[in-house]
Amino acid sequence: MRVSLDSSIEHIKGIGGERAKLISQVLGIFTLEDLLYFFPYKYLDKSRVYKVRDLGSLKEVSGVQLLGKILRLEEANQGKHRRLTAVFSDDTGSVELVWFKYSSWLIDKIPVHKELYVFGKVNYFNRKFSIAHPEIEFIENRKNSPALVPVYSGSEKLLKRGINAKFFEKIFHSLQNIIPSTVEENLPLYLREKLCLVSRSTAFQEVHFPRDRVTLHNAERRLKFDEAFFFQLRNGLKKKKHERYSVGHPMPSVGNSFNYFYKHVLPFSLTEAQKRVLREIRSDMKRPIQMNRLLQGDVGSGKTMVALLTMLIAIDNGFQCVLMAPTEILAQQHYHAISSLLKLSNVRIALLTGSTKSHERRAIGEQLLEGSLSIVVGTHALLEDNVRFKRLGLAIIDEQHRFGVAQRAKLWYKNKIPPHVLVMTATPIPRTLAMSYYSDLEISVIDELPMGRKPVITVHRKDKDKISVFRFALEEIKKGRQVYFVYPLVKESKALDYKNLREGFEYISDFFSPYNVTMLHGQMKAEEKERNMAYFASGEAQIMVATTVIEVGVNVPNASVMIIESAERFGLSQLHQLRGRVGRGIEQSFCILLTSDVLSGDARKRIKTLCETHDGFLISEVDMQLRGPGDILGTQQSGVIDFKKLDLIRDQVLIKISRDAVDYILKKDPELNHPEHGMIKKYYLKYYKEQQIWGKIS
Repeated sequence: MRVSLDSSIEHIKGIGGERAKLISQVLGIFTLEDLLYFFPYKYLDKSRVYKVRDLGSLKEVSGVQLLGKILRLEEANQGKHRRLTAVFSDDTGSVELVWFKYSSWLIDKIPVHKELYVFGKVNYFNRKFSIAHPEIEFIENRKNSPALVPVYSGSEKLLKRGINAKFFEKIFHSLQNIIPSTVEENLPLYLREKLCLVSRSTAFQEVHFPRDRVTLHNAERRLKFDEAFFFQLRNGLKKKKHERYSVGHPMPSVGNSFNYFYKHVLPFSLTEAQKRVLREIRSDMKRPIQMNRLLQGDVGSGKTMVALLTMLIAIDNGFQCVLMAPTEILAQQHYHAISSLLKLSNVRIALLTGSTKSHERRAIGEQLLEGSLSIVVGTHALLEDNVRFKRLGLAIIDEQHRFGVAQRAKLWYKNKIPPHVLVMTATPIPRTLAMSYYSDLEISVIDELPMGRKPVITVHRKDKDKISVFRFALEEIKKGRQVYFVYPLVKESKALDYKNLREGFEYISDFFSPYNVTMLHGQMKAEEKERNMAYFASGEAQIMVATTVIEVGVNVPNASVMIIESAERFGLSQLHQLRGRVGRGIEQSFCILLTSDVLSGDARKRIKTLCETHDGFLISEVDMQLRGPGDILGTQQSGVIDFKKLDLIRDQVLIKISRDAVDYILKKDPELNHPEHGMIKKYYLKYYKEQQIWGKIS
């Protein structure tokens, strides 16, 4: 029977029906192709031989190979258990070999006083080195032994049936001759030669049986490139399709609403970065193609002002606008800020959230449908079927990663022709993620803070310093400033010793008497949140005790101190977002990170990074190194990270090369119709086309 990539693994020599069933259950390997993608998780390096005297100086003492002789073997009984030990020696010293589980035939197999190799993990106990269950290899067999031995992951269930690393090593050895005839090439020769990529079949052969470190590197580079290239190709084709088929409302005019606001109302001069971003947005909106743009900007960089000016362009062209935020507090902040700026204009604006009363909802719905309402700001409530527009032309989504793809797509179908889309995030996206997961979007970056902003002074203090921190906050309050105290949780957790918000509120109220203290957390009703927020924003309350509900959207320029309790419990980007709540006025602001006395390595790095830099993009890179890209993308994007070899942190150069290659090919052949691109198209249609569920913004 001829074996193909789609063949069941039961037809592979050495596996059979019963083993195939077990491997499929435990490892999810069903076909030959699945098996080829079951890569070794490490390699034992047998190219280097150590001396016994070297063992004490090795930093990494796993997988060490020695050459010498076994001087003696001894069996010992330990209750019901037997143990076999051997003294292994070379010309520099000796080390003990130990077998805790063994069969009697092993004693006959191990020769004494014969030169051989031993390989295994070195342990150090009671000032003695030992190797448990070493692998033994005779010198005469070394000619056929690879320098790098693959090690495959398994499970106890598989081990009981003899399906171990050695089993997979034998299976892949038997596949060596099959791989060239079953693995088809998916990249044209000119691209492989230009980028010095080995063939696909060679990559699979060498990754399972590398001759040396160089061939392994070349094999892994090719497999990583494939993953990066076809992922980028999916987004590139999506972008081309969007440009070709996604109709949008052309908005050629800049009229009275924009010009009057820009000349007479704008409270400050725009930064050059804001002006550049507006030009990019303006260029998109002129075209009869739906704008699909991501706006990145650090906390306090002025994204909301860019959003408002963009809405005024849409209004000048006769369209309505929607601004959707993930939380009521953020939606309220946007609404109040925009309403205040537009109070002298005839632009009508409304707020629609889950807390909006029924009669207000009906009125807003009627005004949207008749076209008398130009801007509606809200939360998920905007997605309800009964929220309809007369002429929706622009949809702006803040903190877009907090919405699922399906949720966001609902907005596009509020119109026959979908609105222009601007998604915003105050969480800087690491460059690699921007190149990968957002490569189907146009990206604008506000990389400049408004004039006059002073960097927030960030310091680390420990719990023992709390009284001095509180005294510092008291001095700031006496100067007329306001203070945030942020706690991780509302209720006590038995699993984690988080600070309790309510206890903190009582302690702070007592310490800072007679000043006014208010509280804000996610379990409050909307009316209570708004009342307490207004109490603090007005300056009547000098202190706000809160959870991370204030992470985005809360804007009180007079607040100059942010004290974060149990700061080690927060993620790096979250700490950066919290710090962004201060430093919004003309006075010097401070962020104080209070932690326990003992910190983990990761927590120490987070705290140190925040104290040393205000660069949100640098912070995002460190955050991705600590947490991984899956967490950075957020729970709404779960499942998107499915690379077998590609590492978004370590392989940035290769990702950039793959993106350039995709851009070059699609510029030359956007439909992949050229004969030399046939193999790319065939592979893409088989493995990637079905993943394009959503034709709009992702």
